[in-house]
Amino acid sequence: MLLCRVGSVSWGLGLRSGALRAPALSCRIHRVGTSGDAARFRDTVLLPHTHFPMKLNNQKLLDRELQIQRECGFDQLYTWQRERKAKKEFCLHDGPPYANGDTHVGHALNKILKDVRNRFEVLRGTRVHYVPGWDCHGLPIELKALGQLHAGDLTPLQVRRKAREFAEAAIARQRAAFQRWGIMADWGNCYYSFSGHYEATQLRIFQDMHSKGLVYQDYKPVFWSPSSRTALAEAELEYNSEHLSRSVYATFTLTALPPKLAPSLGNALGKVSVLVWTTQPWTIPANQAVCFMPKAQYSLVKRVDSEQLLLVATERIASLTSALGTDLQNVTTFVGSDLEGGVCQHPTISGKEVPLLPANHVTMAKGTGLVHTAPAHGMEDYSVATHFSLPVDCMVDEEGRFNELAGKDLQGQAVLDKGTDTVICMLQAAGALVKEEWCVHSYPYDWRSKTPVLFRPSKQWFINTANLKDKAKESLQKVKVIPESARATLMAKLDGRTYWCISRQRSWGVPIPVFYHRETGEALLNKYTVAHVAKVFEEKGSDSWWVEPLEALLPADVLKKSNAGSVTDYERGEDVLDIWFDSGTSWAAVLHASDPHADVCIEGKDQLGGWFQSSLLTSVAVRNKAPYKALVVHGFVVSEKGDKMSKSLGNVIDPDIVINGGPDPVLSPAYGADVLRWWVAESNVFSDVQIGPKTLNTARDSIYKLRNTLRFMLGNLQGFDPQTQAVDPKHMHYIDQYLLHLLREYSIKVSDAYSEFDSGRVIRLLQAFINRDLSSFYFSIIKDRLYCDAENSLGRRSCQTVLEEILDGVTRSIAPILPHLAEEVYQYAPGHDEGETLFQSGWIKSSSVWRKPGLEEAVEGACAIRDSFLSSIPGRNAVEYDLTVAIEPGLLFELMESLQEEPTSTCSQLTELMMASRTTLREALPRDLPADAITGRGTFLINLEGGVIREESTYNIAAVPISLTRCPRCRRHTAETPDCLCPRCQTVVREAQ
Repeated sequence: MLLCRVGSVSWGLGLRSGALRAPALSCRIHRVGTSGDAARFRDTVLLPHTHFPMKLNNQKLLDRELQIQRECGFDQLYTWQRERKAKKEFCLHDGPPYANGDTHVGHALNKILKDVRNRFEVLRGTRVHYVPGWDCHGLPIELKALGQLHAGDLTPLQVRRKAREFAEAAIARQRAAFQRWGIMADWGNCYYSFSGHYEATQLRIFQDMHSKGLVYQDYKPVFWSPSSRTALAEAELEYNSEHLSRSVYATFTLTALPPKLAPSLGNALGKVSVLVWTTQPWTIPANQAVCFMPKAQYSLVKRVDSEQLLLVATERIASLTSALGTDLQNVTTFVGSDLEGGVCQHPTISGKEVPLLPANHVTMAKGTGLVHTAPAHGMEDYSVATHFSLPVDCMVDEEGRFNELAGKDLQGQAVLDKGTDTVICMLQAAGALVKEEWCVHSYPYDWRSKTPVLFRPSKQWFINTANLKDKAKESLQKVKVIPESARATLMAKLDGRTYWCISRQRSWGVPIPVFYHRETGEALLNKYTVAHVAKVFEEKGSDSWWVEPLEALLPADVLKKSNAGSVTDYERGEDVLDIWFDSGTSWAAVLHASDPHADVCIEGKDQLGGWFQSSLLTSVAVRNKAPYKALVVHGFVVSEKGDKMSKSLGNVIDPDIVINGGPDPVLSPAYGADVLRWWVAESNVFSDVQIGPKTLNTARDSIYKLRNTLRFMLGNLQGFDPQTQAVDPKHMHYIDQYLLHLLREYSIKVSDAYSEFDSGRVIRLLQAFINRDLSSFYFSIIKDRLYCDAENSLGRRSCQTVLEEILDGVTRSIAPILPHLAEEVYQYAPGHDEGETLFQSGWIKSSSVWRKPGLEEAVEGACAIRDSFLSSIPGRNAVEYDLTVAIEPGLLFELMESLQEEPTSTCSQLTELMMASRTTLREALPRDLPADAITGRGTFLINLEGGVIREESTYNIAAVPISLTRCPRCRRHTAETPDCLCPRCQTVVREAQ
């Protein structure tokens, strides 16, 4: 690398095969003179010059980014673009992050993805609708706000006040982080799920769904968290695949034989037992039946080791033989429906009998083919109970302990702990325990407390999703899902949701606007009561549910319209709405009231069962259509080893430390916001995204390389005014026109990639354009023209015109990803008023006139010939050769002739493209080639007018060491004698004097 210094700015000029070498500036017009002459000639070489810094590190980088944000009005851009006239509007609906702590890299991935698309739309001239918001209610906030305090020791208003303060503090920290990342929004006008307007809108959606019969109250099993003491929805669960349970095989002795089997088994009455298997032994006291599959085959088997007679599914005999460690002899086989009418003795409750019942949920994948059924503790069990009118007795309290219904031996014991031990002991004492073993399986956990949950019946409010799913699926057919593979997951999660429990037994949330009759317990809930409560919430917020007197929430006129009695007959409900219902109604509170329909929603894959789904269900329930036109589903952030981020593993990466650096700058350097944004954009966001020192260093180095390329162009545009000095494309050199053609293709591809939410493809296109088309090709060819032609020559101005277009196009193409760098470059770039910002000036300005017929074929044909030439002289400098190109008459010859009108030239466009010092274009190679000539041969296919004109042409080349000497100014072998300048340099120096 040869270093040339101009003023205070250094430039590295790469020396590659055929590349322009740094010029020696040491002669007058004809002969080498004194050192003073050398200095004078050095000043005639137009090397790049710019004050744009090559690299910014540490505090300088951070200060520069913040300066750019201030000077370029990052905080005003959203308002500016909302106020301008635009034909199109783009709406990206922001799924609300949770206000329960500081930001993490998952936030960065999500917010930056959204911002990249929004900034692209602003540049395209579209008016962007993007209102960021926060999900502010819920148990995690409540628990963190209370700390060591117990909610039972505080009034609901005290709990709510602490929770609100905690959420507001978290929002302030998160908002500041989002702004530092360069996220474009009106940060003074966000939405919050605890605002009165939002809560009122939510209640109106609730009432609309209630009036359509989609919201109802019922007593049935729900997921219940003993640690949180509240009901949970499916979306609030995490499944632990490593959960360890004590499973048991237990017997239910037959006390009444099934009628169809009585003739054959009559002598065995009292000796035959039904064998069941369960991973939840604590539910056996609540057993009300044993279920079988009607169409399956069942057998009566005899244990060889004990003569015990057991009823099991025929298909399970082999597995049970292994599990029980004894042979099972098949006595007789029959169809499952023959078991109907049988009755068993409950194993732990003396005198209690339970029936054998048919059920289609019984499978043969595990167990015995006969299922212990406790309607209070499972949805399939509950369905059986509903069908056969079985009791649904709950033996478990809110803290997950057996209550008085379980009996004195169990009362007060935690069902998932000591209660399980006691039940197993009871089975053993009754002679019903066949085997106990540990079982590793997937089990639902509370996503907040990370502890196991259980099924427990309670009186809750539900949404009947069964009546919504078909409409929801139909609506999803009109929604674009990226990646398409996520659609199947969304559908599957929707299918698996038979109902949605929306009531929570907490204080921090939106109260369910229901009043209960003090004597009958009947719920008072209708359009009049909800409309009035919504109005109160809009004006005073939901604290008014606890602050206002009952008469203010349930006034006389509302009671009259509701045909209800006196206000003293009622009391207000204590449950709050599920936070997924909170966030799921954001479309109604945030989007345009005339058509609340977002162009896109972008969230992580966990929202396929969360916000995406709750938004869909509420919108379909109210409007029969989805609230979004497209969904973009991104993955989670993981470590560079692919591990989930965890504080216990020590692999958590704080985005604030990524930007500002950590205590040890060697281990945690300050990367700045643009590196964080590049990491997001470059990643394959549709799968899990890795982050770590290696990833961040790679992103930083990529930006350094990009910055150097931009700096090279800025340096060569010093003093260039595109308004007065730009060259019309039709007067440009062919290679310059060709680069405009490549720039147009690049801009089209980049626009398509942004439109498809594929910023990774944008970066790949950018790097390919810079590395292949610019650095390795165009820049290496034009340096001689840029540095050594006359300052105002057509060739140099042609080149500068293209460099300005490329600089402008590349800068705009990276602006959505790297807004700080783009605005910084724009401040140094020529051709616009001081104070103007890039994001207010539009997208890449390419033109269809840049594509000239025959241009592409001419340049690419010349490049094919050049590649043959350069490959024939590996390791040598192309300027040391005199090149002859021989092409038979035809299209290729005509195209090459357009690049070189004279047969032989040292300064033609063909010579420039060949990177030789002199080129001769002939129809055939001369017969008298010198002995040291290097020859080659190749073909080039010309394809014009969409294939109408096709011609494959053959060319031959011959390269010999050039007889001319190296010019001491431009370093090309074009001078007559060693101590003289070449004709081109003589003219330039003469005119400069």
